[in-house]
Amino acid sequence: MSKGRARRVGELLKKEISQILLRELRDPRIGFVSVTDVEVSGDLRHAKVFVSVYGSDKEKEDTMEALEQATGYIRKIVGERINIYHTPELLFRYDNSIERGVHISKIIKDINDDKTEGNEDLE
Repeated sequence: MSKGRARRVGELLKKEISQILLRELRDPRIGFVSVTDVEVSGDLRHAKVFVSVYGSDKEKEDTMEALEQATGYIRKIVGERINIYHTPELLFRYDNSIERGVHISKIIKDINDDKTEGNEDLE
């Protein structure tokens, strides 16, 4: 199977799963979730769905638990919507890259603020 096809299927899955989470899943444990990426295996049988969750650690934990329990339902809906021979098994994974990015941006801002304050003291 080509890597290009796996990437295209991944993008299609990302779009469909995002729509399902936004409009159709009614579990109150699922908070503000964003699908950040989907990695599909070369044989299109497995897909890792990376999600970012906004909220406290408890809310993140509850959301991930709810997603694990809803995996079969989400897979069924995806299978009805996309036209591929075999609907991939979905595996939800927490993605903290957005949080890391925000943290790094804050560190850079703090360093720049410190440099600015240091230059003002020299004047």
